[in-house]
Amino acid sequence: MDKSVIYPQHSKLTDKEKTSICYLSFPDSNSGCLGDTQFCFRFRQSSSRRLSLHCMLDQLDRDLPVSLKKDPAYYYGYVYFRQVRDKTLKRGYFQKSLVLISKLPYIHLFHTVLRHIAPEYFVKNEPFLEAVCSDVDHWPPPVPGKTLNLPIMGIIMKVQIPTCHDKPGTTHIVQFTHEEDAQISIALPTVHEVDLFKCFCPVFFHIQMLWELVLLGEPVVVMAPSPSESSDTVLALVSCISPLKYCSDFRPYFTIHDSEFKEYTTRTQAPPSVILGVTNPFFAKTLQHWPHIVRIGEIKLPGEVPKQVKVKKLKNLKTLDSKPGVYTSYKPYLNRDEEIIKQLQKGVQQKRPAEAQSVILRRYFLELTQSFIIPLERYVASLMPLQKSISPWKNPPQLRQFSQQDFMKTLEKAGPQLTSGLKGDWIGLYRHFLKSPNFNGWFRTRRKEMTQKLEALHLEALCNEDLLFWSQKHTEVETVDLVLKLKNKLFQADREHLPMKPDTMEKLQMHIDAIILALPDDLQDILLKTGTT
Repeated sequence: MDKSVIYPQHSKLTDKEKTSICYLSFPDSNSGCLGDTQFCFRFRQSSSRRLSLHCMLDQLDRDLPVSLKKDPAYYYGYVYFRQVRDKTLKRGYFQKSLVLISKLPYIHLFHTVLRHIAPEYFVKNEPFLEAVCSDVDHWPPPVPGKTLNLPIMGIIMKVQIPTCHDKPGTTHIVQFTHEEDAQISIALPTVHEVDLFKCFCPVFFHIQMLWELVLLGEPVVVMAPSPSESSDTVLALVSCISPLKYCSDFRPYFTIHDSEFKEYTTRTQAPPSVILGVTNPFFAKTLQHWPHIVRIGEIKLPGEVPKQVKVKKLKNLKTLDSKPGVYTSYKPYLNRDEEIIKQLQKGVQQKRPAEAQSVILRRYFLELTQSFIIPLERYVASLMPLQKSISPWKNPPQLRQFSQQDFMKTLEKAGPQLTSGLKGDWIGLYRHFLKSPNFNGWFRTRRKEMTQKLEALHLEALCNEDLLFWSQKHTEVETVDLVLKLKNKLFQADREHLPMKPDTMEKLQMHIDAIILALPDDLQDILLKTGTT
């Protein structure tokens, strides 16, 4: 495989990363992808430089929804692949891929970019790529909440990056102004969402069971006829528990050449918590021991009503040519919601646009996830110490420990029944979830946010004290110790972006300056020069 050209040329990729990109950039030979195909893959960054990317993206990350935060350990690859018959070539086919590598999971944005540049690149080659890179160099930073105008080879795309403060389930409608109308070629309704309804159409009747499997971090393999169907379906599965972040590994397109192939296909231990998308028939045998297999057939045309596809036992799956369906012995905890099935079936019969079907499905998943997570949010909020227990002269109080038993007790009066009419074994679902990577990831994030809030409240309490008066009543040694501690707290607050009132940092700095000025000259010099750790 020839990775003929990389732009920009100063890009630093290890040999292992280049090899991964080469193998993942082409469909398996048996996929029969004639014409143009777009898909996405995800691969591990080499461990040797995992921590070297502290840059502007880290600052922007904190305002993004959890599902769009970059993962420092992974790259995304966005592929535009062309295969056409060409008798002048030895193989009889022209085969080439243009691949865009990014840390950002902006699937729709980057697929749109490739759709506009790849066909011309296949004709004009390298000089064209140089011009594309020059345009991208002029793009503004991807600041969450800002509307961005992105020029690319004679067109301008208008997009808005979501923020963590947006109401879940809302989509920004990008507005045009009259002056811009002539220049703007495309307004993207989303930077990251996939066509949810199209992806779930082949397994229409099992959307709720699939939601449970993803929520619980169960090992799932998606077997599809092409990389585009494989990658779209994996990305749809990962997004169905939004606004919860899927915390395990997922590979929209996975091949036998992947560096994790042995790790993920071994039979000597239980399959890992991961979602894999595959197209090679070899996987039907290699992954036969996996507990949950989703078989996607050819994507149905919009006018077709999906037929009821039964859940099949795993032993019935022998080849990749098996019928579409979900092969598992998993018994869902919740009763099936027949309403959403009827609503979507009615939409198909009435030829409702696929976009509208996707909106209905996305709202259904969102409400289901929120009904599940709200009782957990409410209980975890109760672990926060009372504000009156925060003393400026003591360390901030600790969060109370999470108790599964105490949480389960809250479900009787304040469980999901308050927001969802779905019946079933909600308690069993919570028990299973509390052992999952998704719970660990969610709780770790919540605990960090709450700890930072306690630190911020502690700093605000300190600011409201007369620290200069305190220092005058204490020894120089104690005063110097206080100044060093306050400087450290200021440094920490700035580094961690603690959620404080806007003037808190300023007030604290004024306190520090006033205390230092009241000290003898020699100590002043030392403290003014002293940095922070």
